[in-house]
Amino acid sequence: MQTDVPARLDRLPWSRFHRLVVVALGITWILDGLEVTLAGSVAAALQTSPRLQLTAEQVGLTGSAYLAGAVLGSLFFGHLTDRLGRKRLFNVTLGVYLVATAATAFSWDFYSFLFFRFLTGAGIGGEYSAINSAIQELIPARLRGRIDLAINGSFWIGAAGGALLSVWLLDPNVLDPDMGWRLAFASGAVLGLVILFLRRFLPESPRWLMIHGKPREAEDVVEEIEARVAADTGRTLEPVTKTLELGDPHRTTMFSVAQTLLKHYRGRTTLGVVLMASQAFVYNAIFFTYALILTKFYNVPADKVGLYILPFAIGNFLGPLLLGPLFDTLGRRQMITATYAISGVLLAVTGWMFHAGHLDATTQTALWSVVFFFASAAASAAYLTVGECFPLEIRALTIALFYAFGTLFGGVGGPWLFGVLIAGGSSGEILWGYMLGAGLMIAAALVTLKLGVAAEGKSLEEVAPPLSSERRP
Repeated sequence: MQTDVPARLDRLPWSRFHRLVVVALGITWILDGLEVTLAGSVAAALQTSPRLQLTAEQVGLTGSAYLAGAVLGSLFFGHLTDRLGRKRLFNVTLGVYLVATAATAFSWDFYSFLFFRFLTGAGIGGEYSAINSAIQELIPARLRGRIDLAINGSFWIGAAGGALLSVWLLDPNVLDPDMGWRLAFASGAVLGLVILFLRRFLPESPRWLMIHGKPREAEDVVEEIEARVAADTGRTLEPVTKTLELGDPHRTTMFSVAQTLLKHYRGRTTLGVVLMASQAFVYNAIFFTYALILTKFYNVPADKVGLYILPFAIGNFLGPLLLGPLFDTLGRRQMITATYAISGVLLAVTGWMFHAGHLDATTQTALWSVVFFFASAAASAAYLTVGECFPLEIRALTIALFYAFGTLFGGVGGPWLFGVLIAGGSSGEILWGYMLGAGLMIAAALVTLKLGVAAEGKSLEEVAPPLSSERRP
């Protein structure tokens, strides 16, 4: 079968349709940012809640439960996304999130809170696979890097919103402390309902239809998208001549997945594991327990933690937004190496200054904002890399596998480890945790220098030919 679907999608000008894709699908990271920030901001409130009364170690454990749920959810829903389609699954996973985060607001003890956080993570983890696949398959190749980084960076819009929301909800003069944290988690469900409505207007990925033996449906969807783009921009779309030759649809099995990752794309597999694991450890370990650092070492009141997280979130959002275009112009390898290395060095310096007692709550926040300006772009680039460097037939499952491994290696244990270190009360012990994170980021930069893929400006099929293509490795 000869198809021009990829070329037709990649030559489209930016339009209202692409903005809808960004808003309706990119909201996943905003929801995740909202969840993670609320969990961090209400950490102290959970310890003083008359119903929960969590310890610092239990707070860290609930963060690990959220991540464990995200890992299992990404694997389960990622497999279904490749089998059943992007559109069907990104609606299902959002529904799981809505129910679980609403249930969290009604937690009655530590174990119920732990369980509902696990389910919330499962919904968000499933979103990662379905959403990353759909976004990369719908965005033109020339813009894929900057758009993907900006969308991943929108996590911090949710983080900023969660920080501001927590200041009001956790103010004892406004709400009863036990009611404030419950409303904080319920707010995520309200936002999710709006997005569930917007997703009704998005089509199935034509690329997914194309490789699943549905060329007529793929053509219909592309024609519909082209009509919407032409009507919006008022431009006549130029014809395309580049085609892709496909054979019979590939039957994906665990053996074929293992063969693809460990034989045909061994270097890219190593790269993806290293990038995902290092950024997962640094982000999850530090951010899930940042509120505990502020309250324990700097005596910041629990209801004011959000004010310190707000500038931190802004720096994290601006990093991918401002540096993103360079990933399409200077190149993937150069920018991923630079952002990982710079953030690792700055993290080590900031950790030493914290241990030496040179910082207060304000300067600590300012330095973290600088560190994660670069680290946020690096983390977003990790998701970009594992999404665009592997064949279409296993894209969602591959994203899930890398996310799962990276999170298990660097994420699930991180919040628990830092919770234990903080509970010990010694800045020296926490310094070792920061140095470990810095070492992982610098190591990832060196691996990228060796194994990085020059995917800028190239179609997904050129970066990694479909398994049903004659050009497959």
